[in-house]
Amino acid sequence: MFWTRKTSPEDCGCAPTEAERAQFTAPMSRRGALGVGIVGLAALGTGVVAGVAPAAFAASYPSWDDVQRAKNNEAAKAGEVARIEGLIAQLTDNVNRTQAEAQRLAGEFFVAQEAFFDAAQQAEDLQAQADQQAADALDAANKAGKVAAQLYRNGGDDTAMELFFAGSAAGADDLLARLGSMDKLVQRNGKVYAAAIAARDNAQALSDQAVVAREERDRLKAIAEDAMLKAQDAAMAAQAALDQQTSHLGELQAQLAALKDTTASTVKGYQDGVEAARKAKEEADRLAREQAERDKANAGAGGGGGGGGGGAPAPSGWARPSSGRHTSGYGQRYSQCGPNYCASGFHRGVDMAAGCGSGIYAASAGVVTMAWPYSGFGNYVRIDHGGGVQTSYAHMSRIFVRAGQRVSAGETVGAEGQTGNSFGCHLHFEVYVHGSAVDPQPFMRARGISV
Repeated sequence: MFWTRKTSPEDCGCAPTEAERAQFTAPMSRRGALGVGIVGLAALGTGVVAGVAPAAFAASYPSWDDVQRAKNNEAAKAGEVARIEGLIAQLTDNVNRTQAEAQRLAGEFFVAQEAFFDAAQQAEDLQAQADQQAADALDAANKAGKVAAQLYRNGGDDTAMELFFAGSAAGADDLLARLGSMDKLVQRNGKVYAAAIAARDNAQALSDQAVVAREERDRLKAIAEDAMLKAQDAAMAAQAALDQQTSHLGELQAQLAALKDTTASTVKGYQDGVEAARKAKEEADRLAREQAERDKANAGAGGGGGGGGGGAPAPSGWARPSSGRHTSGYGQRYSQCGPNYCASGFHRGVDMAAGCGSGIYAASAGVVTMAWPYSGFGNYVRIDHGGGVQTSYAHMSRIFVRAGQRVSAGETVGAEGQTGNSFGCHLHFEVYVHGSAVDPQPFMRARGISV
């Protein structure tokens, strides 16, 4: 369902079947959404997702009135302290446990997906070779036919030749079968005939190899899809645990401090501190977004959506995802290594660098399907634009969107960073069409954008 194949003009048995073609282009189901990334995270904002229940201990949290009553009663204070300490430990443990599991399964999904991509590419390459060899076989057979025609004309049996070749041959096999019965050709120009037979046999051998490669591709696809579903569920659980911790941990810590404080500090003072911390975080996020928007405006003034500027939509409805310069392209490259890892030898996206903290923008309108640390990609966002097209954004220092959120073209979705396997601050940008990674440069260029 991910790979479009070239077909030969001959019926050599090496092209995909009609059933395979239908599978490649059919709309993707949840089960078949490999390459879209972790798809079904829209419910994360609620903390309740299919198959992932919120932690049972979160049913009841102490109120500030509970804390005030316990603070005024020594007998109740110890019990309330123990209760809050238990809740804090459970929240922390739940986040650590679910995040570790999510990272483990995301790693397994990444490995399985890469194996599938490699197998799919091998099947594609073998198919292309088989198609080319089939065309060569027909060309060789036609050349042998011309030699045979000339031989028989020279031998005075021109009428027999015209009757023999009346009507075109169905293909290389049909033509070679006719030629094989012609003694003069076999006797006097055996090399020409042998070359045609060899080309035909090579085409069939490559066709057989392509069939085996497609079977292996499909086997690995099923494994990767299963890994994707497991990673999806684990990411849901981890996000739900993190949301729960984010909502309650700061307040629980302040409540615990209030209970343990023997000075004249008031509960209200601690409560105000929690509110001040929340506002400070919101302000920091706001400033980061505003800086990203200023970066976009400044870059847009210099380059526009079709040039170097980032985030300014072109008439096509697509926007450059970064205002940074192009630093690495799609395809085979030298594998750079650091102390702990090496970069991939095949680069499935393009890199752009505008500086740490610079804005990263949605390339087009769509729905966020993943907003989560993902294997060597670090902080990672994937957006589904519909029509089988998705884009992804990796190595972010900060993520400003959530799974399930609808974004517009040029909307700020994150900030440039070097999380994951990265040798410096940059955006790694990928484009997927029906699950298969494609070169972002010609894809975006066709939409009026240079990356």
